[in-house]
Amino acid sequence: MGHLDGYKKSGLFSDREKLALELAERMTHTGKRVTDRFFTKLQREFSDEELVELAAIIAYENFRSKFNPVFGVEANGLCHLPAVESMAAAATEKFH
Repeated sequence: MGHLDGYKKSGLFSDREKLALELAERMTHTGKRVTDRFFTKLQREFSDEELVELAAIIAYENFRSKFNPVFGVEANGLCHLPAVESMAAAATEKFH
């Protein structure tokens, strides 16, 4: 299990980071929602400006994950993560 798989119980992330990760999860996974109750939790930890920025970045990454494969846009190699690289290579093979 990777660090992000168990982020909710991990000691590697602050409560603030866990909320940001949960927001990303709720925005990304079909069937999950940002409920009023969860949004209230976010507002206790983040300013309005921070929430707009977080939501925009998450939405942008979700957009890129759908848009980039259509045109074969691949990672630029600035961040080498072996697990991500192997998954990306396997996914890319399906298109070639």
